[in-house]
Amino acid sequence: MRPRGITYLDHAGTTPTSPEVVEAMLPYFGHLYGNPSSVHTVGQEARHALDDSRESVASVLNCRTREIVFTSGGTESDNAAIHGAATALRETGSHVITSSVEHHAVLHACQFLENVGFDVTYLPVDGDGIVSAESVYNSINEDTTLVTLMYANNEIGAINPITEIAKAVKIRSQELHRTIVMHTDAVQAAGFLSLDVRELGVDMLSLSGHKFYGPKGSGVLFLKRGTPFLPLIVGGGQERERRSGTENIAAIVGLATALKTANDSRHSNSEHCMSLRDEIIRRVTTDIPSVSLNGGNTNRLPNNVNFAFEGVEGESILLGLDMAGIAASSGSACSSGSLEPSHVLLALGQTAELARSSLRITLGKDNTHEEIDYLISTLSDLVGNLREFPTMNI
Repeated sequence: MRPRGITYLDHAGTTPTSPEVVEAMLPYFGHLYGNPSSVHTVGQEARHALDDSRESVASVLNCRTREIVFTSGGTESDNAAIHGAATALRETGSHVITSSVEHHAVLHACQFLENVGFDVTYLPVDGDGIVSAESVYNSINEDTTLVTLMYANNEIGAINPITEIAKAVKIRSQELHRTIVMHTDAVQAAGFLSLDVRELGVDMLSLSGHKFYGPKGSGVLFLKRGTPFLPLIVGGGQERERRSGTENIAAIVGLATALKTANDSRHSNSEHCMSLRDEIIRRVTTDIPSVSLNGGNTNRLPNNVNFAFEGVEGESILLGLDMAGIAASSGSACSSGSLEPSHVLLALGQTAELARSSLRITLGKDNTHEEIDYLISTLSDLVGNLREFPTMNI
């Protein structure tokens, strides 16, 4: 039986803004409209909201309030971290380490650095999509200044051992007597994994509000005190001169509200999503032939499933699901009118053909077993029809 409304299974793409977040934001679109840099009462009301939000975020991350920089989202936070640390340390070295499966916000920032003379190492991953601390340690040399590796992968949910990696970076930096900054893109980890930066041991960490039921256009960069950093955006000197531009108070209040709620409920939400995830994996691999799970069964985000359906185009599956009222995503990205296979799946050793057959399902706190029943039934019929009538494939 088809559930009422849309069955939304693309929470890694974005999440709906929760009602309590919208309620918290609304006053700052109305009577609390002040500029937090202004000294008058109207401006200071906005300043209090900004300070309270910063304290709330710092509490979740277990850091100092002055170590929180508000941005426009994960992409800006990643770019600011990578450009900021690499350029600040350029006189001491020009070698950056990342991985082959990073989000494009990181990959393209690193490619930009290559274009201006930096040397970038793109580490391989194992069959589950994970980077080892040993490979990071062995890749650091006397010219290395920055290591940037994601906490959890956006396509296959692979969780990197960031604490171990950060320890390896620190050990190697001490051996070489040089400063090496450790950054992690934690955009997909928020709401599921610990964001305690002291436990993680990182110098910089990126977050995006709309991935945990907050507003789009909101983000955070944790910047540990003393970390070499040159700002990406200059101007009025806001955010302690680390990110200029009048702060978006409504978005910042929304992000802080959403992050606290997501962190407070992360254990229960993780258990809920994991139950649905494991049911999907069990039933899809049992009911549908010639299907494989992309990524590992362990060290995986509790809400992430990614399958490859042999002989079927992922985009055809997506269109069929969409017509049935199911919103999901593919490991493939459509750019410039041509379907390119996922760089993440290619890094796992898949062929381009198999990589194009991928389907990503990412669960949220409000998904139900009824929706999973509908997904499995629809997906089984759809894949069967696409295989029986190949001309239906894109």
